[in-house]
Amino acid sequence: MRQGVAMATASEHHADGTDRRLLLPGAVGTGLAATVGAGLFVVLAPAAATAGDHLVWAVLLAGALAVANAASSLRLVAAGRPRPGTHAPVRDRLGVPWGHLAGWAHVVASIAACAALAQTMGLHVLPDWSKVFAAVAVVAALGLHLQGIDRSARGEQVVALLVAVVLVVFVTILLTTPPVLTDAPRDPEGAGGPLGVVSAAGFVVFALTGHQRLVDLRDRVSDPARTVPRAIALSLGIVIALHVLVTVALTRTLGTGWLAAREAPLAEAAEISAWPWLGPVVRIAAVLAAGGVMMSLLLSAAGEVALMARDRHLPTSLATRVGPSLVPRRAVVVVAALTLASVVLVDVRQAIAFASSCVLVHFALVHASAWTLDRRWTRRVVPVLGVTGCLVVAVLLPWQSVVAAALVLLLGATIGWVRHTTRE
Repeated sequence: MRQGVAMATASEHHADGTDRRLLLPGAVGTGLAATVGAGLFVVLAPAAATAGDHLVWAVLLAGALAVANAASSLRLVAAGRPRPGTHAPVRDRLGVPWGHLAGWAHVVASIAACAALAQTMGLHVLPDWSKVFAAVAVVAALGLHLQGIDRSARGEQVVALLVAVVLVVFVTILLTTPPVLTDAPRDPEGAGGPLGVVSAAGFVVFALTGHQRLVDLRDRVSDPARTVPRAIALSLGIVIALHVLVTVALTRTLGTGWLAAREAPLAEAAEISAWPWLGPVVRIAAVLAAGGVMMSLLLSAAGEVALMARDRHLPTSLATRVGPSLVPRRAVVVVAALTLASVVLVDVRQAIAFASSCVLVHFALVHASAWTLDRRWTRRVVPVLGVTGCLVVAVLLPWQSVVAAALVLLLGATIGWVRHTTRE
């Protein structure tokens, strides 16, 4: 899961002063870098535990939710003033409290996603010490951001391309020379059925939310009215296709019972394939993908915190930016501290479920905002279906994560309402 907040920095320009704007290939690469591999290396395991043999339908449903959100987000951005922050369009259409809730949902979802991605790295490097590795990764990312160091866009795109190639090779090997299990686990009991598919889609949504970064970086894209929709369509299409291919390869060769019992299913499947050397390659790809997205998402969440603080949704002290890259250091420290707490308190599946619950609420608010743009019923079909679908999927996630998300979002809504009613 990766959502970015555009910040005007000196790095947006070449040394000769020319504007560095993304063309379609670069925009597609950015979209892929924000999504491909971020959650795919772990998310299919908890999804298989609820969807069973119908897992591919859960992936397609999650893809439909992501596409619908992209459509509403683009309409909302095109109709409003170009203002940074995921909370701003919702606030402009629905009011300050709802805008605050949208921003709050985005921030807490990003924090949980960072915790899940950090633990994903740990599960692929030191499975028995995954939380320790995750904590070290978060601290390292914090240190880099405080120094104003981040990955280049070109580096992100290269890593995304390499990860995509590894996934294609993985699928090819698994389908052409499937591994033989001497004692294949049974399919999860109680899995499957419409409710299981819908619940599983909630997990998969976690891995398909990177398209928002292109919406937020529209000011850095050449001819954004044409390039951004095309880039989102291409990058989302590629990512959904990769998820479907990996899902089919795993379920047809190893079964959903085996898949549901894994912590790092792709790496473990590669290790028992005809090419066992592919296992370490998949683990490296997982670390690169999850680590890169975690780093960017940490800064993105801090950027959203700073923007909300600037707009007085949060304490204004968090809005301060320093250095040539205008890093919101106080906000970065707060987000990193909360991410570390999440790493300690919850495991990777719980973090994914919590993050998905919150991001689906954010999606629902985006759809509700898009609903206000046009009174024609033909223009309200996607927002209505989007709101309904997002809320239903969110509610059907594991109840512990749903309750935790509801309490955290209620806290955020209360803070937003109090600040709204007491502001001058």
